[in-house]
Amino acid sequence: MLAWIGALLLIPLAQPAGATLERLDAACQQARARGELQLLRTLQRRLLLVSPAPQPLAVVLANADALLRCGAPDSALVVLDRYRPAPGPEQVQWSLLQWRVANAALDHGLAAAALRSLAAATGRPLAQLDVPVADSGNGRWQSQPALDLLAGHLEALGQREQAAQLLFASPGTGVVGAQRLAQAVAWSPALPLEERQRWLEQALDQAAAAGAWGLAVSLLDQELQLLEGQPAALRQPVEQRRLRLGRRLDDNAATSPQRVRSPRDPGGHAATPIPNPAPALRQP
Repeated sequence: MLAWIGALLLIPLAQPAGATLERLDAACQQARARGELQLLRTLQRRLLLVSPAPQPLAVVLANADALLRCGAPDSALVVLDRYRPAPGPEQVQWSLLQWRVANAALDHGLAAAALRSLAAATGRPLAQLDVPVADSGNGRWQSQPALDLLAGHLEALGQREQAAQLLFASPGTGVVGAQRLAQAVAWSPALPLEERQRWLEQALDQAAAAGAWGLAVSLLDQELQLLEGQPAALRQPVEQRRLRLGRRLDDNAATSPQRVRSPRDPGGHAATPIPNPAPALRQP
């Protein structure tokens, strides 16, 4: 054990929390890097006790974040529960960290609740709320829409129908919209075949409008899988569209760049739109 870490563990808990938190956090990072599991558990217990309630929000968040970085998300949840944030900015900060901690702890129910609380606190729809999910290492965080994160948590809870309805209700446009619709269809095996096929056709339109031809190919493959075992009269038009688009993409890669026709152009790879109207879906 490093001497300075041993000395740190001897500091009385009555010492100012801020400096001790920073040093415990640094010690945790070293212990994790060196694989010293026994020391890591000792540091985790120390972090759990270093800032007992009551503490201001800044100390609670710093304590919970240090425990999260120390590989103890369950203990971080205990620390967060020591504080009840006020509506507004406090609720935003607290809910965001609660989601990060619950996500790390694989507590999908709590993570879903935290995302809904975060959206309510910011006053923004889930589809328009970007949540930082990973530190890229240069001080910038990679983000994902709260809508997609919430759908993932619901699916992990076995609530695929709710997750699909969430995506159907706010699919968006372009590549993102096409991917959401494709995922929602995959999570909706109980929907009638015609309805699932119609959603995939809508996704195909969005992929084509964005020029995402690789995605269009994937969508046609998904549609073919959907039609597996169906009469040849249903499968053949999709197979022909898939074959034509694949050939065009191969030709485009082998020669100079050229425009691949839209699936709605004459001779393109889209079939006649399915006439069934879209079902009325409730906004989550």
